[in-house]
Amino acid sequence: MPQQINKKILLYFFLFIILGTFNNKNLNKFEFPKINRINISGFETHNNNFQEKLEILKLNNLFLLKKSQIEELFDTNNLIEEYKIFKKYPSSLEVEIIKTKFLALLNIDGKTFFVGSNGKLIETKDNLNDLPYIFGNLDMNSFLSLKRIIDNSTLKFKEIKSLYFFPSGRWDVELSSGILIKLPNEKLKESLDLSLNLLNNEKFVNVKLIDVRQKNQVIVNEQ
Repeated sequence: MPQQINKKILLYFFLFIILGTFNNKNLNKFEFPKINRINISGFETHNNNFQEKLEILKLNNLFLLKKSQIEELFDTNNLIEEYKIFKKYPSSLEVEIIKTKFLALLNIDGKTFFVGSNGKLIETKDNLNDLPYIFGNLDMNSFLSLKRIIDNSTLKFKEIKSLYFFPSGRWDVELSSGILIKLPNEKLKESLDLSLNLLNNEKFVNVKLIDVRQKNQVIVNEQ
């Protein structure tokens, strides 16, 4: 640890000498070492546009590289959930990336998109059968809120086949078994837990629909 502190002191001293030697006019002409290496961990992409932007980033020098220049590159990539950036002087940049999780599928104007846990859409030609399909004019905040509620309920998200979003802000949940649960606008966790309790009850073995939209009322349709 003391050795690292000494290295930082020497670096700051070196920069102080340089910056103190040149005025602003001369500083703009001074050639700092350019970035010669960008190491990215946790993420792979074959997106040519992203790769080109990475190469453009190498035209900058590490000392004068602005945070906004880096954020602009990574914030616009919908596959990225989180990232951490470390400057390794004199000329390397290290980036640790957490890729977003694909939560569901959505079709917009004939195109298929993954819905990411970062709240962004990623266009795809793949069709992952283990992901639920969302129907309706999606409100992203409402979906992410529903996902958190489901994760805290007795229902497992992987048991969901489809999700239907309505203009009123309400959701219907279709399970892989074909059972449809019609949810209210409020108290979603309680409604989900109640529905699952009914499904686990031996008296309701042929249930196809559970309607819990009305307060203090449950409607069950059996096959």
